[in-house]
Amino acid sequence: MRGLTGEGSARTRGSIQAVSAALAVPTALALLVSGCGAGGTGARDEGPAHADSVAGAAATPSAAPSKSPKTVNAVKLVKDDPKVAPEVKRELKPCVADEYPVDVSYGNLTKGSADDVVVNVLTCGDAVGVGTYVYRERDGSYQNVFKAEEPPVYAEIDRGDLVVTKQVYEKGDPVSSPSGENVITYRWTSGHFAEKFRTHNDYGKVGGDSATPVPAS
Repeated sequence: MRGLTGEGSARTRGSIQAVSAALAVPTALALLVSGCGAGGTGARDEGPAHADSVAGAAATPSAAPSKSPKTVNAVKLVKDDPKVAPEVKRELKPCVADEYPVDVSYGNLTKGSADDVVVNVLTCGDAVGVGTYVYRERDGSYQNVFKAEEPPVYAEIDRGDLVVTKQVYEKGDPVSSPSGENVITYRWTSGHFAEKFRTHNDYGKVGGDSATPVPAS
C-alpha cells in the first residue's frame, strides 16, 4: 500500500541522469571528428545561427511549480476524532519506527474552498483497510463527513467522486482470497455524501489455495 513510502525514486533519477551524461560525451566527440573529416566544413555547412532563434529559445519561460496541497497530520486527525471506533484507534500504531499504516489523499470532494482529506487506516501485516474517513475543512478545523469501518474497505478520489471498495467474503473463503468486491461511488449532494453508483465484481477462483479461512463470526 502507499502508506509507507521509500526514497528509491530520487536515487533512480540520479542514476539515469549520470548514465545519460556519460553517453553524451562519446557521442559529441564522434560528431566533432565526423565534421572535421568532411572537407573541413563541419558545422559551417549549415550556416551561422540566427540571433532571433537564440533569443527566442532563451526567452521561453519555465513551467511554474504546481501548488502543493495543505497537508495534515492524519494520525492525529483520526485519533482525536470522536466518530472513529475505539478499536480502530487502538490498532493505529507505528509499523516501523514512526511510520503509521495510513494512506492519505487530498482532493475537492465537497466543493469547499480547501481540499478535503481522505484517510485510509490499514493493518501493518497485510495492509487490510480497517477504516476509511473523509474530513472537510471548516472554520480552520476538520470535520468528519464520511466513515466506513467494515473491513476490508478502501476509498479513493475519482474525478471529484468518492469511490469506496469493499471486499466480499463468502463462507469458507480464505483471508487472502475474497469472492468479490462491491465498488460504491458517492457524490457530495445537499451537504452529505449520497450513493450514486454501485457495481459488484466476482473474482475468479484459483485452485490449490491453502490460506486460512475467515473465522466464523
